[in-house]
Amino acid sequence: MTRQIKFGEMGQYFEAKVINTVKAVTLEWKSRVKLETPVDFGRLRIGWESRIEPLYGEITNRVEYAEPVCFGTNLPPSWGGQYRTRKGTRVGFPELIGKELEPWAQAQFRKD
Repeated sequence: MTRQIKFGEMGQYFEAKVINTVKAVTLEWKSRVKLETPVDFGRLRIGWESRIEPLYGEITNRVEYAEPVCFGTNLPPSWGGQYRTRKGTRVGFPELIGKELEPWAQAQFRKD
């Protein structure tokens, strides 16, 4: 059965849906990124943080070697110009996970 929403309540209804979807997607993205983060000592995996505001979600990692490991850019001199990561790690995996989450996010939004 279709949910009945009064016309005057539509704005609040959809705002709440967007806020809940942003929160759910941010937390899911963080969870998936953590699982895919390669581990030597676990510092990089533990370093993922999320910030969630009503219409905005952000995932960051302040570990100094996060960029080289995740994206293969800004390599430290000690790496001798070589990108090093564990076998099976996808270069740019945080962004790839974001793209893969699109259908999941759409399903979250459609939930009642």
